[in-house]
Formats: sequence, structure tokens, C-alpha cells
Amino acid sequence: MPEEREDVRVMAEVPASTGRGRRRLPREPHRLLRRLSFDSRGPSRRRADDRAGDRRGLVRRHGWFVAVLALGTVLRALAMLGYRPALWFPDTYTYVVTVFRPRPDLVRPAGYSMFLKLLEPFHSFGVVTAVQHLLGLATGVLIYTVARRAPGWVRTLATVPVLLDAYQIELEHLLVSDTLFMFLVVAAVALCMTARPATVAAVGLLLAAATLTRTVGQPLVVVAAAWFVLRRRVGLAGVLVAAALVPILAYGAWFYGTYQRVGLVGANGAFLYARTMSFADCARMDPPPDLRVLCDPRPPERRPPSQEYIWAKDSPLVLRPGITFTKENDDLAARFATLAITRQPLDYAASVLSELGRTFTWERAIYPDPEIYGYYQFPATPPGPPGRYPAQVGAEYAKLYEQGAIGTEIVEPYAGWLRAYQGMARLPGSVLLAVLLVPPVAAIARRRDRLPGDGTGSRRRPGVPAWLVPWSVAVVLLVTPAAAAEFDYRYVLPAVPLACLAAALSIRPDVLGQPGSN
Repeated sequence: MPEEREDVRVMAEVPASTGRGRRRLPREPHRLLRRLSFDSRGPSRRRADDRAGDRRGLVRRHGWFVAVLALGTVLRALAMLGYRPALWFPDTYTYVVTVFRPRPDLVRPAGYSMFLKLLEPFHSFGVVTAVQHLLGLATGVLIYTVARRAPGWVRTLATVPVLLDAYQIELEHLLVSDTLFMFLVVAAVALCMTARPATVAAVGLLLAAATLTRTVGQPLVVVAAAWFVLRRRVGLAGVLVAAALVPILAYGAWFYGTYQRVGLVGANGAFLYARTMSFADCARMDPPPDLRVLCDPRPPERRPPSQEYIWAKDSPLVLRPGITFTKENDDLAARFATLAITRQPLDYAASVLSELGRTFTWERAIYPDPEIYGYYQFPATPPGPPGRYPAQVGAEYAKLYEQGAIGTEIVEPYAGWLRAYQGMARLPGSVLLAVLLVPPVAAIARRRDRLPGDGTGSRRRPGVPAWLVPWSVAVVLLVTPAAAAEFDYRYVLPAVPLACLAAALSIRPDVLGQPGSN
């Protein structure tokens, strides 16, 4: 019987000899009794107890992260309860139209529309927001997992912004592409730590999906490929680029077949034109007559925010014949923007730095206007119906998607709790700047303290640090909108978890002078 075999095994473990022919018993009698006692639990009970012990040990090792994750889950549940089924944004209606009219949009790629299409059988925007909240939680888990070499408190702290920032939770509750984009990029960066070709191909596919969700993902393919090149894995870089190009080129072929235009969208020139209107001076540019129609006689300091040159009815570009994003208008806008940048390069650089600087301010100023700023706040009253005609068309398709009325029902007290929380819990821009500075500062300190490697006075050549890829991706995500479009608060949030991951990866236990968490 199992109990007898266990008894024989335990008895065999009793000390047999002291070297003088006598047996020495333990000094404490209860220890001897424990050794000689039978284990009355059956095998299944012992296995169950072992699993329970493992779970308790797991909670002890990761207790702080489990607490943060649980709190993040509760906050997202409050969002689901307080704002039913979702919060709406002007872009939402365009995405919904593409679900029912499957064709590439001129302004936004169709990746998020494909995501909505996958969830259409549920006929519920509440399901969409629930999945987006799960993606937000999964992003926190990815950060904690990838930063496993950092001390436990550092790993947990790195997840706090994505799990507990009120504006992050509000963004997940908005029907926009940013949460999906953030998850795809963080997942791709997490897999960049591998060296297996199949996994590297998955990195390329994830970055392609991110690019087809938001076009700012395009330079990230180059960043990830450069990471493997720096590690002397040129073949893996080729695998990544090839995997990314397949879906991107397929979408480009679809776009070309629809509009006879090369690209993924048809608004790059228009957005860059709007960006340059913060400084473009036609008196200094001396544009040709066909470009002069896009000039604004007002001095730059009296002009509206950049986005108004794309959407406002009195914008020189909007007043052009045809829709704003025809090939002729977009090409004209691109030529104007190129001339402005080449004739006023210092003004362009100053403008980009000014826009980028909005990312790192302590206060959250109202920008670009109260309407857009308001979309990023948990509202106290239900938003009104869309006013623009394209959005009204999208609203009709949204009713078809929901198979019923659409809107946002605000339920108290849950909504009020979230509004109060949003007034207190956010990541200030100055803190984000400090987080971005942690990896390079840590690298400089480590380089200064590095010892000679072979005793001859020469120093060993350092490897490529793991933090470089998330840090580079975060910087690109912050700089690109400021350089090619304009600053927007929702463009900042997808970069935050990557910046935190980079900081965690740069802080090793030996730098802090304490043992690691694993």
C-alpha cells in the first residue's frame, strides 16, 4: 500500500549512525514523531494541497502586481457599468461605415474596422469596449512578464500607468483604434526579445496589423528591423520585414485598386500641410501661383490649431474644388508642405519641438480645442448626436451594427466615481519625460562603472541593451504625430507602456545593489 511504502521511505531517512555504533536521535522529540508519522492524505489530496501551495506562493511572489491588476479590473468594470455601452468619438462613425462598406478609407486605414467586423456577430458595442478593456489589462501583463529580470517593485510600477491611469481607461472605453494599436505594438515589442524565425515573423505580422490600424506604425517596422541588425541578426531582420510587407502590400494593392493611388491612405499631404500652417509664411516661401491658393494671410500666432486646416469650412484646402482628400488636393497640399519645410527648416523644427513639448507638461491644458479635449473626459451628461453629415451616415450604420438605438447611457453612482477618479489619477507629462530619461541615464552610469574585461586595460564591447527597442518605439510614437500632423493626448497614451517597459528593462538588480525578483 502507498502508506506502507511511504513509512519505509521515511524510516530510512532516520540518522543511522554517529560513527561509534550508536544511533543518535533528534534532540526535539516532535521532529522524530513528524518523521515517523504516516501521511493519511491520499495521493489526489496531496496533489491538490501542493497546487494550492503553489498558488499561494505565486500570489506571495507577485502580490503587488496582482493587487494592481485587480484594481485595474475593478476600474474597468466601473467604466462598463457607468457608461453603457461605450463612448463615441467623431472617428467612430467612419470606422463603422467601413464595416458595412468594405473599402479603404482615404483618411484612416481599415484595421480597426476589421476588428469591429470580427465582433459584429455580437451586435453590441458593449462587447467591443469589453474586449478593449481586456486588451488594456493584457498590455499590463505583457509589460510585467517581459520585465522579469527587473526587481519586483520596478516591474509592478511599470504597469501602473497602463492599468490605473484614468485617461487610459477612458481611451479604452472610446470606440477608437488606439487601444488595439497599443496592444499590437506592445505585443510585437515583447516578441522582439526572441531569436526564433517563426516568432520574428509574428513580430512582422503584428507590426503590419498595427500599421493597418494606425499609419504611424509604418516606421516601427524599420525600428524593429534595425534592432535585429544591431544584434547581428540580419537574417531575422529580413524575415521581419518580409512578414510585415505581405499584408501591407496587399492592403496597398486594395487601396490602389479602389482609388488608383499609391499608399495606404490618401491624406498624408493634407495632414502635413496642416502641420506646416503653424509657421508657413508665404512672403518668405514665395510659392508658385498654384500653391499660393493655400496661403493664410494671418500671422502664425493668430492662426487656429493645425487640425482646423483639414476640417474647418473656411480652410484654404477645404475650399478647393472636390473633396479635401482628392489626389489633386492632397498632392497640392504635399507640395506646399514640402516647400514650407525646405524654405523654413528652423521654423519647422521649432514648431515640432513646440508640439512635442505639450507631451511633457505637468498640467493637462485644453488642446487643440474644448470639443476634442472633452472627448477624453468621462462626461457628466450624455453626448449629443453627431452634427457632420458623414458622422450622421455612420450613426445609421452604427444602429445596424447594434441592431437598436445607439448612444451613451450614464449610470450613477459608477460614472461619478470614475469622474472623481479621473480628477486625481493620471500620469503627468513631466513624469513621462522622467521615465523616458531613465534608460539613457542608467546606461551612461553603467558604462562609466564598467570594469576592464581582460586585464589588459581594454573594455569589453557591450551588447545591445534590451531596453533600446521599446524606448525607440516610444520615442517614434511621440515624435511622429508632432512632426507629421499635430499633438493629441490620445496619441501619447500608446507610447506610455513602452516607455515604462524600457525603464524597467534598464534597471537591473545589480544596479540597485539588491537581488532580483525572480
